[in-house]
Amino acid sequence: MITRDAVEADLPAIVEIYNATVATRMVTAELEPTTVEARLPWFREHSSEHYPFWVAESEGRVIAWLDFKRFLPRGAYRGTAEISVYVDKEFRRRGVGQRLLEQAIARAPSLGITALVGLIFGHNEPSLKLFQRLGFERWGFFPGVAQLDGVQRDLVVMGQQCPPCSAAIFSIFATPSGPPCRSTSTTTRPGRPSGRPGTAWGYLRHHARTRSGSALTACQPFMMGVFLHRPSSQ
Repeated sequence: MITRDAVEADLPAIVEIYNATVATRMVTAELEPTTVEARLPWFREHSSEHYPFWVAESEGRVIAWLDFKRFLPRGAYRGTAEISVYVDKEFRRRGVGQRLLEQAIARAPSLGITALVGLIFGHNEPSLKLFQRLGFERWGFFPGVAQLDGVQRDLVVMGQQCPPCSAAIFSIFATPSGPPCRSTSTTTRPGRPSGRPGTAWGYLRHHARTRSGSALTACQPFMMGVFLHRPSSQ
């Protein structure tokens, strides 16, 4: 699976994935399927520098998407972004949504985002558990605000503060052992540092799925400067 910036040519696949969730009454508050034409202005509101729109692709097929969008229009909220993630029904429960969310958490600080929020129906237990697993907390609760086929549904606001790059780097490298790494790979290529677990280099190479790891990934441009002079292969 690869993740890349979405382009307008992806919009039919994006809309198809979105429309498949409408009838479930679990994910979106839309009551009727939408169209590519109707979604084009919404798509064009995104930008890779501020509010990215990503697609996950497998073997040339778009299988999921995630977007950042403005939380509220007032200037004081400019550092807060809402994120949404949608996965093709054939690829659910395979970790695709989790990988996209992890990348969103990682990228947020470099976009100037200080907080991420997700708006999730109270009866959408899989999504609530996914966000909780990645460090989101319940920040708000709106009882019965949605009417879905005559049934009142609750809305839950899940949120997470995003650490600045400097704080993330300090927390990762403050201990002699360096950041944790879940990977067990020890592959080393000529001229490249070891990927041993438990080392900073292993962590950088394998992108451990931890909160500090997400922040480090967001700071990679800075880290490349710090580690410009890399150690020889061990």
